[in-house]
Amino acid sequence: MPIGFIGLGNLGQAICKRLSDVGETLVVYNRNKEKIKDLPYEKADTPRDVLLKCDIVFMCLFDSNAVSHILSGENGLLGEIIEGKTIIDLTTNHYEDVLKFHDAVNSMNGNYLENPVFGSVAPALKGELTVVSSGKTEVFEAVKPLLEKIAKEIFHLEIPASATKMKLINNLCLGSFMATLAECTALAENCNIDKTKALEILGVGGGQSLVLKAKTQKLIDEDFSAHFSNNAINKDLHLLQDLAYNLKLPLYSACVPKELFSKMKMMGKGEEDFSSIYQLFKK
Repeated sequence: MPIGFIGLGNLGQAICKRLSDVGETLVVYNRNKEKIKDLPYEKADTPRDVLLKCDIVFMCLFDSNAVSHILSGENGLLGEIIEGKTIIDLTTNHYEDVLKFHDAVNSMNGNYLENPVFGSVAPALKGELTVVSSGKTEVFEAVKPLLEKIAKEIFHLEIPASATKMKLINNLCLGSFMATLAECTALAENCNIDKTKALEILGVGGGQSLVLKAKTQKLIDEDFSAHFSNNAINKDLHLLQDLAYNLKLPLYSACVPKELFSKMKMMGKGEEDFSSIYQLFKK
């Protein structure tokens, strides 16, 4: 039986290609049908049509509003046909909204697995993402062989919303590292140090990280085509701040990166890769 996939943005398309490359047949739906018209997969007219043809459906959407629309909107996934079927939600949701999605799907005898993705286009194409799942253990174990086709590292935190909270915590590291690396790069250039050489030195020094490995060439070439956008990291850091507020905890190190990425969005650069924050520091 084919695998369903809803939401073919940059990451969604990369995951679909990976699944196709390892032999999976796909039925896909994207709200913007023009964007996917040339992709080599069977296209469905509605989310419901995907579920009619597939027992397992991935969702890879921008935020909880988009997920809610796919579940509950016209011709959405919620209904009698969801019984016995599994929804794997790769979206980074709001930590409160994701609890509603668990309840909505499970109350109709479907299976909902909260499964935010760590990583972007490049690791997705190679099946080297990290995924953290929350939901029933039996559901996780049933779909784990499929997750292993897209992810190198797989974790299960059974309590609903735990995976989402962990993804937001992870993206504090991601956003903070990217902002620091961008500023270090620009500062080196202002000291008349060649950018490529500076990044090489940072890569074996204090800047050594997965973030720098992934973004070095983008910083060198100033190619800011999106793998993970400023809009996405900005959204996630706002959700993280909301989580800290709910926990009545301060969140010191997230404040500056959040405002820097908000500035990029305000400048009309929200669709660029989040490494483009370098432009804020470049003289």
